[in-house]
Amino acid sequence: MRRIGLAVVLAVSLTLAPLGVEGQEVGKTSRIGFLSQYSADYDKTWRAAFRNGLQDLGYVEGKNILIEERHAEGRFERFPALAAELVRLKIDVFLVHGHPVAIDAAKEASSTIPIIMVANPDPVGLGLVASLARPGGRITGLSDFHSGLVAKRLELLKEAVPSISRVAVLYATTPVQLRALRETQAAALTLRLTVVPVEIKVGPGPDDIESAFTTMKRERAEALNVLFGAAGTHLSRVADLAIKNRIPTTATQRVSTEHGYLMSYGAIFLDLYRRAATYVDKILKGAKPSDLPIEQPTKFELVINLKTAKALGLIIPQTIILQANHVIE
Repeated sequence: MRRIGLAVVLAVSLTLAPLGVEGQEVGKTSRIGFLSQYSADYDKTWRAAFRNGLQDLGYVEGKNILIEERHAEGRFERFPALAAELVRLKIDVFLVHGHPVAIDAAKEASSTIPIIMVANPDPVGLGLVASLARPGGRITGLSDFHSGLVAKRLELLKEAVPSISRVAVLYATTPVQLRALRETQAAALTLRLTVVPVEIKVGPGPDDIESAFTTMKRERAEALNVLFGAAGTHLSRVADLAIKNRIPTTATQRVSTEHGYLMSYGAIFLDLYRRAATYVDKILKGAKPSDLPIEQPTKFELVINLKTAKALGLIIPQTIILQANHVIE
């Protein structure tokens, strides 16, 4: 009887392997496949925030977690091959910045691997999920609430530069950006602004940026609103041409203002990336993405670049500066 009892205990102990980070077997190293439309330099601060979030949850990179990174560097046609590479590395979960083209590539590369999006502008409107509360399927994560901030961003631009009357809107023909363009046009009516739509291809090249500014000059645009991701990775080029053509520019992300745009207003991406770590943690512990509600941003920031204002010959009203979360001087 004693030998039988010991055998049972041994069998149970082998079945119930010891756990490290709760829900993970000791010695198991999980792999995250990070897929980004940007360059490694462009999103390095966001990735650092994500890694900090993982560390707070007890993960140690190289020990119980590995992050495999692939960057499309603005070339969207690379997404399918990059996603396939990550699948061949046997990743446990996709982490995608949020562009619909990247999400589609992850979906096509595997029919089983969960997908966490970090900053998608409109997951329900794009048909990626059934609802924010119950996504269904393999996709969950965070929205950056881009569409909900279109009117506010335009209001802030008008308050910063009261003299403007014609605002160019740089957009690509994607469902999200077309919707944002319509919302910008509606908001412009209230502010007595004329919108000048300037179309650009998805994943634009330097020549496309040059051509867009030629159109703006021809259409006598007095300011520029760059919609989510429309400029691709060419932020500095947009900023330089805007200053050269005396066009104050606004966008969604702080990184744009750091590259020389006049201002930006939107969700704090560092916070979104840090929160994305909790989704990875839950999925690695066995949660289904279909059961994890999609979160909206809780922190927003207005960033103003006074160096750019000076280069444009503008004096930003004190009322706007006092609203800013960060001022670049």
